[in-house]
Amino acid sequence: MAKPIKETPFLSGKDAKDFVQENKEVVKASEEEKEEIRASYEALKEIAQFAI
Repeated sequence: MAKPIKETPFLSGKDAKDFVQENKEVVKASEEEKEEIRASYEALKEIAQFAI
C-alpha cells in the first residue's frame, strides 16, 4: 500500500528570497549546450528498446 504524501513545507526568510531571486534570473541555454543535449538524446534514442 502506498504511503501518504506529506505536505510541502513553506519557504521563509532567506530561503524564500533566494528562491525568488534565482527564478527571476533565468539564463537560456547556449547553442553549444543545446547541441550537446541533442547529441545525447539521439545517442539514447538509438540504444532505447521499447516493447510496443
